[in-house]
Amino acid sequence: MKTWMLAAITSALALPGFAEEPGGDLNPEELTIERVLRDVGRGETSMTNCATGYFITKSGRHVEARGLFERCAADGWTGAMTWMSQLDDNGLGGPLDPQAAAEWDRQAAEAGDPVGAFNFGLDLMRGRGVARDAARGRAMVDRAAEAGLPVARRLQGADYDLDEVTPDADNWKYAPLS
Repeated sequence: MKTWMLAAITSALALPGFAEEPGGDLNPEELTIERVLRDVGRGETSMTNCATGYFITKSGRHVEARGLFERCAADGWTGAMTWMSQLDDNGLGGPLDPQAAAEWDRQAAEAGDPVGAFNFGLDLMRGRGVARDAARGRAMVDRAAEAGLPVARRLQGADYDLDEVTPDADNWKYAPLS
C-alpha cells in the first residue's frame, strides 16, 4: 500500500498543473521591503505597496523610496506625490530641489489630496519653490481645512502664522533668499 501511495504522489507532482512555471516564483517572499520594491518595479502599485515607501525612506533607503514613490505618483497615488515633495524638499535620494517639491505638492493638491493642498499652501505663503502668493496660499490651506485636515485648521486658528506649523529648527530653510 505504501508503495502505491508513493507512486500516486510522485505521479501527481509530475502533472503539468504542479510543475513550476519557467521564470516564476515557486514560493515568493511576502511582507518584505524587497518584495514591495520588486512588485512596484513590475508596475504593481497599490495602496499598501505605495505606503511601504514610508518605511523604506525612514530606514534611510531614500533612493529606493524615491523610485517607489515616483512609480506610485505616476499611477496617481497622491500620498506618493506628497512624499516625493518631502524627499525633494530635503534633498533625500536626490538633490535638494524646492521647485520640484512645490510641483509635487501642486499635483497632489490638484488631485484632491488635502495634505498636498496644505503643503502647496505653505509653499505659496513662504515663496518656497514657487512665487510667493500669500492670498492663494491661504486659500489652499482653507481648502485643506475644509477637507478636515487638523494641521490646516490649527494654522487657520493661528491666523496663518507659519511658526505654528514650522519648527524653529527649520527657520533657516524658509528664510527669504534675498
